[in-house]
Amino acid sequence: MRHESLQADAESRINWRIISHLIPYLRESRNRVLLAMLCLLLAKGAILLIPFLLKYLVDSLEGQNLQPLAPAVLFGLVVAYGAARFSNVFFGELRDTIFGRVSERAMRRIGLQVFRHVHALDLDFHLNRRTGGLARDIERGVTGISFLMRFFVFNIIPTLFEIAMVVCILLFNYGASFAVITLVSVFAYGLFSLRATQWRTRFVREMNEADSASNTRAMDSLLNYETVKYFTNEEFEAQRYDTELEKWEKARRKNRLSLFGLNGGQALIIALSQTSMIGLAAWQVSDGQISLGDFILINQFMIQLFMPLGFLGFVFREIKASLASIEKIFELLALKPAVVDAAHAPSLQMQHGGIVFNKVCFGYRPERNILREVDFTIEAGQKVAVVGVSGSGKSTLVKLLFRFYDPDSGSISVDGQDISQVSQASLRRAIGIVPQDTVLFNDSIFENVRYGSPRATDQEVEEAIRLAHLDEFIAALPEGSATMVGERGLKLSGGEKQRVSIARTILKRPPIMVFDEATSSLDSKSERAILSSLAEISRDHTSLVIAHRLSTIVDADRIVVLHHGEIVEQGTHQQLLQHAGHYAELWRAQLKQRDIEPD
Repeated sequence: MRHESLQADAESRINWRIISHLIPYLRESRNRVLLAMLCLLLAKGAILLIPFLLKYLVDSLEGQNLQPLAPAVLFGLVVAYGAARFSNVFFGELRDTIFGRVSERAMRRIGLQVFRHVHALDLDFHLNRRTGGLARDIERGVTGISFLMRFFVFNIIPTLFEIAMVVCILLFNYGASFAVITLVSVFAYGLFSLRATQWRTRFVREMNEADSASNTRAMDSLLNYETVKYFTNEEFEAQRYDTELEKWEKARRKNRLSLFGLNGGQALIIALSQTSMIGLAAWQVSDGQISLGDFILINQFMIQLFMPLGFLGFVFREIKASLASIEKIFELLALKPAVVDAAHAPSLQMQHGGIVFNKVCFGYRPERNILREVDFTIEAGQKVAVVGVSGSGKSTLVKLLFRFYDPDSGSISVDGQDISQVSQASLRRAIGIVPQDTVLFNDSIFENVRYGSPRATDQEVEEAIRLAHLDEFIAALPEGSATMVGERGLKLSGGEKQRVSIARTILKRPPIMVFDEATSSLDSKSERAILSSLAEISRDHTSLVIAHRLSTIVDADRIVVLHHGEIVEQGTHQQLLQHAGHYAELWRAQLKQRDIEPD
């Protein structure tokens, strides 16, 4: 029980240090902030003036004892009252307008920072992330930043200032009784709101987590729409989604009931405070100690004080909720990628494109090694293929070359430069890849091809489309290359998506090319045509080919055979067949399956 209590206390606490992360964004727009603060002071000055104007109006009218100049005085007071009311609203709106740009700029900057940071995180994070939940966490956090910056600066601090001014006015003009009631009321209200809101924070977190989980479930199901249909699991998916929605509903219910308790307690404190103040003021008016105008002034001050104080309760609750949401963003920003550039890492200096894997050992987990002492060289301009049964570590070599992971031991170098000592961006710019599983953006075919080189001209994109043998397919489409491919490219077949991927790489024209089962989704005729194009564009390039269809790599300068993460054979196609080892077994097995034709 004590452990559960401590856990609940930990969940209810808020990391107020998060606010310190927002200070730089206020500092860089200090002129706008200062101008907005000036507008705030003018608005508060106007609202503090209103009760005094009402007092003088009431006292002037009381008993109809007007002096000869009273109509002019009365008119001036009425005009001043109207001007004060207008000034309060006008300067408040002007303040929000001026400060709006500060909060919007901060939202943009932090949103961009998070976006870049997520892209900088390592592959393991992205393999384990919940896309839907992550998107909702970022959305709530960025929205919470705007709320926090605006209301913390312009509601909490100004309300505390207004409370101090009202207490001073009541103390010096009407004695300690009114000031004490005001202070006690504010203290009770603040203490109750603080304790109750801290208690409620865990319900807000539960609601956010349930919301993220349900959104993740929905997005995951919709992204895998075809799989759901293949297995007629629509009802199963609906039930899983409803299970998450049920958790969200319960979390919302807890949040709503706790909010009812908080609002009810705050309303009781306000009612008792106002009743006490009005009762004391009424008694002093009847006793002749203060005038009717003073009664109106005190009543007006209490209304003006408890209106923002009541709103302050809402603001405080929302700030706590915003901090809980923002906390997720800064937890995300606190994550450190496993693969980082060395300090002052230079750019990769490409010369010829030679690659050396030097006794590389690697495992995704310490207890399971994938690669063991992998040692081979790809000379500049060579085409080297890596083959082996599934799970032998072929695709892991590609991930290491792109530096999605660092080897546990050994090294990989390009043109004599250890890739761990150069910038990741320059390394990846030098390598183009045609992956086995091509995922496209929900854009046109043309723009998906242009993604290989965003600054490429239309003519260059069209040439890449032609070399990838996409032109005939595109010509048959009603909208041509402007055809939208759908989310993740679902409107295209596997072969069509792979051709788009090949066109991207052709457009990029990098010095090093990697083909990871690049023609696995193509028919024999298309495969022969594209292999011819790939041979043409990679003629003067260094090529690493991860192959399943051995027919695609018979012309390789060297073939590396991996088995259980170790190199067991190396040589040309003919040399390995003559050796009658692992490669020869794979070749014979594929002949039997008629995946390739005999020589």
